Amino acid sequence: MRTGATISDVASAAGVSRATVSRVMNGSTVDAELTRRVRAAAAELHYRPSVTARSLSLGRTLAVGIVVPDLANPMFQAVLRAVADGAHRHGYSVVVAETAGPDRDEADIVRSTRARCDALVIVAPRMSQEVLAEVLDEVDPVVLVNRTVPGSATPSVNVDYSPAMYGVVEHLVGLGHRAIAYLSGPESSPSNTARLDGLGRARLAFGDVRFFTLACGATVAEGYALAHAALATQATAVVAYNDQVAFGLLGHLHELGVDVPGTLSVVGFDDIELARYATPSLTTVHVPYDEIGARAWARLHARIAGEAEPAPDAGVDVRGAAEVLPAALLTRASSATAPAAG
Repeated sequence: MRTGATISDVASAAGVSRATVSRVMNGSTVDAELTRRVRAAAAELHYRPSVTARSLSLGRTLAVGIVVPDLANPMFQAVLRAVADGAHRHGYSVVVAETAGPDRDEADIVRSTRARCDALVIVAPRMSQEVLAEVLDEVDPVVLVNRTVPGSATPSVNVDYSPAMYGVVEHLVGLGHRAIAYLSGPESSPSNTARLDGLGRARLAFGDVRFFTLACGATVAEGYALAHAALATQATAVVAYNDQVAFGLLGHLHELGVDVPGTLSVVGFDDIELARYATPSLTTVHVPYDEIGARAWARLHARIAGEAEPAPDAGVDVRGAAEVLPAALLTRASSATAPAAG
């Protein structure tokens, strides 16, 4: 095995200049055939560019930052993984920062992360619109996920949670449910605000249905803690802010001997990997987080490289600088026909 290959070795083997090898390795746009030859030669010679040398030559860190509110949440892990996959393919390392915790200043974490990298993806920030707008001006280039700032040119990739929530209610009403409880997410969460918007539209559309909103949160433990309160509403269906909340609720309902879905239907949000393996399997809203992460990286990389953004896929709603992806209800075993009134 040959080791210690240099950029000159790769250039000679590929029949190109050192500059072309450098551009390919730095992720710049190069003719497809030249790129193929350079990468084939680099693989054959086991060439690995020096990260330090690349950073110095480019005047950049060759790292991108991803700021998420909670690393324990599989939803955010999926976005992170997709962004990281794209970044690594283009020669970037990834810096990950978490903003969870009551004493952590989200804006300061965003700023400090940006100081260590060339660009940022900020996932579901919960700071105020005013603070967020100020921070975005300081840390560009940046792409937002699950958040927009009205009038801002900052690219964002989002999900249409409001119609998704309306669709959940429509599904439950179609099953005969006339009393529905919502375990609400964090008050500062924009995606929770969107869910509440969809719930509000459903209230107007389904006047014979009673709705209950219970302050909950985003964790398994918070869903578990709300089981008694959800049962006290005498609702026949519960919609959880996310799948983690739904898992906690299902676990406590099982301990209490409550039949799901015979006595109470349960619906989640996100369709994380474990949702299909819950007992019973969880009816939930599928959110395409892999696509969200991939698209966030594509838009960020275009900004870093000074290139035009690739066009969004069909079915994506473009609203100014925001791309809004649809979400779809997946019906599984945890929702069923409402129990007959006794």
